[in-house]
This record gives sequence, C-alpha cells and structure tokens, in this order.
Amino acid sequence: KGFGDDPKTVNETIRMAADVGLVGASIEDATRDPENPLYAFDLAVERVAAAVEAARSLPFPFMLVARAHNFMGGGSDLDETIKRLQAFEKVGADVLFAPGLPTIEAVEAVCKSVSKPVNFMVGIPHLSFSVAELTAAGVRRISLATSLHRAAMDGFIKAAKEVKEQGT
Repeated sequence: KGFGDDPKTVNETIRMAADVGLVGASIEDATRDPENPLYAFDLAVERVAAAVEAARSLPFPFMLVARAHNFMGGGSDLDETIKRLQAFEKVGADVLFAPGLPTIEAVEAVCKSVSKPVNFMVGIPHLSFSVAELTAAGVRRISLATSLHRAAMDGFIKAAKEVKEQGT
C-alpha cells in the first residue's frame, strides 16, 4: 500500500525504503478498506507512477512490483485486472502481479497481455500451479509468500503434538 493512500506518500515511502537499503518494493491497488477494497483506477495508476518516479530517481537499480488485487478482494473481473496491469506497465513498473488468479488460463491471459515479467505467488490453497505450468503460461517470477513458513510450522506442530500425546 505504500504506507498511505495518496501518491505523494507512496513516493516518499519508496525514497525512505531506499534510504535504509532496500532495493525493491511492491505497490498494490488494495485499500485495506472492506467497504471499498480497491483504489479507483486512476488513483491506483497515479500511486504506481509516484512509486516509479521515486525508484527511477535513485542512484541504483530499484525493482518496483505493481500489484492488481482484483481477485484477492472478492472480485473476479479478469479484464479489469489486465487493464490495471497494462496501465501499471505503461507508467513504468518493472514486474506485474495479480495475486489469486483462479486458473492457469487466466495466468496465461495476463502474461500475454503485458510485456514486463509477471509474478505468480504459489501456495494459495486451490489457486496454485506447478512451476512447469506457470513457466508454460509465461510467468517469469514466482514468489513463495508464507508457504515455506507454513510448511515448517505444520511440521513443528505435528512434532509437538506427538511429544505431548505419545511421548515420542
């Protein structure tokens, strides 16, 4: 979200992130407001543009990922998601990301609609695909989110229950 709603705050956040040593960030179009889950199209694009402006002003490469959260906020409009990603690409985002795409066909449609790398987050239950499927669809970046942490914690809990319940 960029720690604020307005583009000026997003720009400042990217500059501050770079000042502490970060070399990349994500800006999403989700508001965190259940009544209005996504920023209006124009504001969403302005926010990404402000982040890009800050990133390009830095004396070192800074990767900016722009995220379209249509499918995470209860929406299901693939055309709107593509429209947003294309606009984010046009204003200069380095990587495009639409978490929660429901099918491999939707993933492929997104990848074909833009020229910048598309990220896919694996590990969302019932919304995940193999590396081979994602590569074939055109995905060029895969993130794991909390998948490894959840797998480790599941193993930890299983082992702790065994110690408690079976003494082994």
